[in-house]
Amino acid sequence: MLLDSFQLGDLTLKNRVAMAPMTRARAGAERLPNALMAQYYAQRASAGLIITEATVVSEQGIGWPNTPGIYSPEQSGAWQQVVDAIHDQGSAVFMQLWHCGRASHSSFHHGELPVAPSAIKLEGDMIHTPNGKQNYETPRALETSEIPGLVEDYRRAAGLAKSAGFDGIEIHSANGYLLDEFLQSKTNHREDRYGGSLENRLRLLKEILEAVLTIFPARRVAVRLSPNGMFNDMGSPDYRETFLYAAEQLNAYGLGYLHIMDGLAFGFHGLGEPMTLAEFRKVYPGTLMGNCGHTQASAEALLQSGDCDLMAFGRPYITNPDLVERFANNWPLNDFSDMSGWYSSGPEGYVDYPAHSG
Repeated sequence: MLLDSFQLGDLTLKNRVAMAPMTRARAGAERLPNALMAQYYAQRASAGLIITEATVVSEQGIGWPNTPGIYSPEQSGAWQQVVDAIHDQGSAVFMQLWHCGRASHSSFHHGELPVAPSAIKLEGDMIHTPNGKQNYETPRALETSEIPGLVEDYRRAAGLAKSAGFDGIEIHSANGYLLDEFLQSKTNHREDRYGGSLENRLRLLKEILEAVLTIFPARRVAVRLSPNGMFNDMGSPDYRETFLYAAEQLNAYGLGYLHIMDGLAFGFHGLGEPMTLAEFRKVYPGTLMGNCGHTQASAEALLQSGDCDLMAFGRPYITNPDLVERFANNWPLNDFSDMSGWYSSGPEGYVDYPAHSG
């Protein structure tokens, strides 16, 4: 089933393999997509669907060096070469919209603190900044009055993505970034209409979703969640209740897909049993995408069981640009355990991994 075509709304995908969004930091200080990025994505466009690396919706959302943006017409225009390169290979492409929230640093923001739902510091390893590795800072809690502007940032970004030719967008509400921070009780201690109850903690994501639905139809919009993740110091005691509620609410929108990071390759918060795609299927009958550490065999099993409809692969795609062909022919995979060259500023560790030579 993994290699069978799939109807995603009005898009026909040539297989059920998605290339997961992965930060690769090749856009330079200007945060503009470039020819090297177009080459990278084109190499991997045997996937039925490509989801771009996380792309910041505003300067406030920045939290990684050299990641691309989608908050200016210049950036939108630069993305067109990437979109065209993917479309030329017969694949569809969604842009992942991103705001780093507290997983950022003042050195990205002219000395201003990063923002978050609440002033709760990320406890973890140091962050890479324009000034080298630094400790995380206690973020500034967003004022209620600032939230409509944040929602507008996402709506504008969706419009710029559409102008660049993207087939759709994925809203990044996972991995401890801003929207995940609002959703989870560990990081959201607000006392306004965006905090407290499950309904309130989901409110910002729903407002953003409804804003971008003025740009793209629901079948071209997706959301990503990470119920099991501990990345960026996440994990809330009420995680099961929170994420099942979110999935049930999101089902009402008729989204293109719901992207669930069910695998544990990024670590597990250990606050109970890991959540499974089968749990989500009970409350979300729409298109489900799994992700995070799956193999071809585990993906096939989940597709056969009906627990998901699409499977995203991340790190294997970095070193195996022809991943689909390797799956189809039972060719061995290039090793993807050595990350030492993944974040060079040039082609090394990016577009220089060989396809299978036969």
